[in-house]
Amino acid sequence: MAAPAETAPDQYLLPRHVGPWSLDDVLSLPEDNSQRIELVDGMLLVSPLGSVRHQEVVFDTAACLRAACPGHLKTTIELNVLLSSGRLVIPDFTVVKPREAGVMFPVSDVVLVGEVFSPSTRLNDEGLKRSLYADARVPYYLMVDPSGPVVEATLLELQGDQYVEIATSDAGVLEAERPFPVTIKF
Repeated sequence: MAAPAETAPDQYLLPRHVGPWSLDDVLSLPEDNSQRIELVDGMLLVSPLGSVRHQEVVFDTAACLRAACPGHLKTTIELNVLLSSGRLVIPDFTVVKPREAGVMFPVSDVVLVGEVFSPSTRLNDEGLKRSLYADARVPYYLMVDPSGPVVEATLLELQGDQYVEIATSDAGVLEAERPFPVTIKF
């Protein structure tokens, strides 16, 4: 068993919790701008915020999506998306049908979700989240990998119950026609 880490008095740690976590439990946690806390079937997914490079890629991708977005859609970053009663995720960026929403945005109004891979999130982004988004019927999933010398991106479209690749980047540029025409330069 690992020894508990010593923490500074102002450092936030998750409280003791027995049993599965609920949406109410997660929403009652103190705000913590140093990490993301997502909920999947009673389990917390806790990850640190991305590096400067990660944040730049998120911002640049969202900016390209926003510039190309038709007027009936909006682009956001780090939006709480409610997939179901026990699933709350925070994609790096989203394209949504605008609506008034509280702390959580309903997945029914999400057109596209995007994740920028980082060492701490890659497995979840490629596997778990891809599956969760497909199960929730999110029409498009954009995966962005900034780990190489040139950023690589893959746009997936939900066809039936699974995502199918419909566009991949070439030399740091992704061109797609769906869900709307867009060129993303990394």
